[in-house]
Amino acid sequence: MIKKALAFITIGVIAVAAYIFYGQEAVATEVTLYKNPQCGCCESYADYLRENGFVVTVKPTHDLVPMSKKAGIPEEYQGCHLAFIDDYVVSGHVPIDTVNKLLSEKPDIKGVTLPGMPTGSPGMGGPKTGSFIIYQINDKSPTVYATE
Repeated sequence: MIKKALAFITIGVIAVAAYIFYGQEAVATEVTLYKNPQCGCCESYADYLRENGFVVTVKPTHDLVPMSKKAGIPEEYQGCHLAFIDDYVVSGHVPIDTVNKLLSEKPDIKGVTLPGMPTGSPGMGGPKTGSFIIYQINDKSPTVYATE
């Protein structure tokens, strides 16, 4: 009788664990992306994030430079759009592997930036011509976070 009860409990625990790990749908991470109203590459980057499972709200603005400065990004390190994901800021055309690294590692930084508009980066046209150097933003000078 006890063996049957233990078997029943074990099956129940396995069923609950299977539901938790496989039966629930993953909750998509929400992103708010601020961009210049006329910028098409920023829309392409928003689509890139959507293709990688994010729910993106795009908000046109003419205040990217002051918003980026307020987020702690020095002007020479700013990208062409500004995204807020979880508790982080992501500036520019940062590749998804680095975004996922940021969200999984959860470092004690403000966020990451890929300055400028590098050719071949996500959302930009053309072939990739070199490594993308992504910087971490904190209270000090930006330092390299990842190279892709």
